[in-house]
Amino acid sequence: MHVLILGATGFIGSHITASLLAAGHTVCAAARSGGSGRPAADGLAYATWDGKNPDGLRPLLEHADAVINLQGENIGAARWTRARKQAIVQSRLDAGYALVTALHELRHKNQRLPQCLLQASACGYYGLWPDAATAPPCTEHSPAGQGFLARTCVQWEASTAPVEDMGIRRCILRFSPVLGKKSSGAAGGFLERMLPPFRYFMGGPVGSGHQPVSWIHMEDVTRIALFLLAQSGLCGTFNASAPETVSMRRFAHTLGSVCARPVWLPVPASLVRLALGEMAEELILCGQNPFPSRLADAGYAFRYGSLEQALADTLA
Repeated sequence: MHVLILGATGFIGSHITASLLAAGHTVCAAARSGGSGRPAADGLAYATWDGKNPDGLRPLLEHADAVINLQGENIGAARWTRARKQAIVQSRLDAGYALVTALHELRHKNQRLPQCLLQASACGYYGLWPDAATAPPCTEHSPAGQGFLARTCVQWEASTAPVEDMGIRRCILRFSPVLGKKSSGAAGGFLERMLPPFRYFMGGPVGSGHQPVSWIHMEDVTRIALFLLAQSGLCGTFNASAPETVSMRRFAHTLGSVCARPVWLPVPASLVRLALGEMAEELILCGQNPFPSRLADAGYAFRYGSLEQALADTLA
């Protein structure tokens, strides 16, 4: 299979690219920077795409059997100003609309279309809960919640919905925060910021400690992507989240145990709000309790279902 990945050089995209290559597939990795400074590999071609121009995307689609759309600004990279929030939303919509436009043009010319699209989204779709004990389990059939992330996910998912009318099988992946390593071997994703205080014996739960923390190990992210690409009968929405959601307090204590560090210094919610503003409420002080019911029904078995096991592997 030849797979086109949009946003291929990001945290998740680079791991999915490596897994596809290891499984014998070929990959066209499209990103704004192309392949600048990145290692070459057999079966891998880099392409430069600005994330919004359908004309630049069309030739990349002509030989693709499948597309994985991960394109979008990092939601946790900087404080959410009005301009930053606009960039987060627009970067996702631009990529989705460009993809649909390019596919429409190929279809109009009677050219071959990809068979499958894996569309990224996030578990923030379900809204915000401050307490893991009262947060309801959210399956793929649960409605959208409130908040900036929920509104963004609704628009993000809708941006590529028209491909289904072209006969393309679409799978939406609502990702939980990912536990994994960067190419350097250091912890990436949200662990990159949470880990340093623990290293210096200053780690602890953030905020009340009661908020739900969902998660998924990077190896399961890549295995789910390959699983869905191979299962031609599967389409629709899938929660890419480990079956075990924990409280922030339990997450912090498990992280401390894996690091062999004490957990004693909670970070007050007021301090987090002061530092991060609205982003603190949606990314740190509240969470969701997603459950991967459709993956379970499809027969997918998680490699990392235990938080302790997932953290130990990530930090090894």
